[in-house]
Amino acid sequence: MIHHVTTEIAVIGAGVVGLAVAEALVAQGHEVVLIDPEPPGSGASYGNAGTIADYAVLPVGTPDVLKNLPSLLFDRNSPLAIRPGAMLSLAPWLSRFMLQSRRKTAERNARAIAELLSGARALWQDLALRSGGADLLQHNGCLYLYETEKAFRAAQADMAYRRGLGVAVDLIGPQDLAQLEPNLPDMAGAAYFSGAAFLSDPGAMMQCLAEAALNYAGFLNGRIDRLTRDFDGIWLEGPKCRVRAKKAILCAGAHSQPLAAMAGDKVPLETERGYHLEWQMPAPILNRPACPSARGFYLCPMTGRLRVAGTVELGGLTAPPSRHRLDRLLQGARKIFPDLPKPSARWMGFRPSLPDSLPVIGPSSGGADVIHAFGHGHIGVTLAPITGRIVADLVRGKQPEVDITPYLPTRF
Repeated sequence: MIHHVTTEIAVIGAGVVGLAVAEALVAQGHEVVLIDPEPPGSGASYGNAGTIADYAVLPVGTPDVLKNLPSLLFDRNSPLAIRPGAMLSLAPWLSRFMLQSRRKTAERNARAIAELLSGARALWQDLALRSGGADLLQHNGCLYLYETEKAFRAAQADMAYRRGLGVAVDLIGPQDLAQLEPNLPDMAGAAYFSGAAFLSDPGAMMQCLAEAALNYAGFLNGRIDRLTRDFDGIWLEGPKCRVRAKKAILCAGAHSQPLAAMAGDKVPLETERGYHLEWQMPAPILNRPACPSARGFYLCPMTGRLRVAGTVELGGLTAPPSRHRLDRLLQGARKIFPDLPKPSARWMGFRPSLPDSLPVIGPSSGGADVIHAFGHGHIGVTLAPITGRIVADLVRGKQPEVDITPYLPTRF
């Protein structure tokens, strides 16, 4: 059976960005249908570290990463690695990534990321309140942990740079860290983002957002694999659906590239495969998310469990999860908490990744009847509310509050 739907605005993708976009559009009185083959708020929107990371102003590509890129990519134990067999297909993306990792370009990208992040915490407070999830938004801050004196000293320059981009952060020594997190082993120190917020249960927050949006928007459970234009609208088609819309908003995350091309934009999007492990525990072992900076993952105290989430594996959408990556995540977690038992849950999901670490937000080259809102990488949860506001402004024909020039698809 094929579902035939007609609507004013179709939002393709019901992850956190699609939900925030739909919520912003229905608040303005638009008729909206969300389309996704998976339940709303699943995938990477569920499986993330839960951090509202308004401090994450650095792009993935930096001069330091460029200098160490071969060892990072080809070391199976690196926080940033390539799935075996994917090197050939990744070569064009990696070439762009290396160009974006040069100093001046990386600094430009950092400024553009910081601009989007500047009001993220306040926007999340508003969105959580409107959607009934205010109690899931915690305000205990976040920590970057440094296990050696050398790493702690090196953090001085990193944090000074972030302060220059508007990030509030303090470097604290072992005694202050032990006061904040008495269950951690001895560390050389930490960067403390005291104002940072996080979600105590990302899945529950996604359900709040879904319920808030779907009170006024429709939901179509289906996959869209064809986008075409005619004289008075957009046709969106898939195996079990055919949708007619005046406007389409492309929020399909890691699955966005083919549809963006149909809308007129060739976007160099690749896929990061992210992982998490969980341990059920009645009492939290930490008071706030903590990232052992050399290991590339977060230790996240969530409702009734500890989630260890992170590492980056470039490698596409089709290969099965890497047992090696999960094992490395387990080994890293036990370096911090040696008594952790066998995990109670394992997960892998897909993040969209652009060479410059900037999302694609703005009208398509083929016309403003298609608006792009994808490619947020590691900070999709953080940037969902501001993306929703930008898209709502564009639909109204209003100048967005943020200059979107750095995020337009035409930058490629």
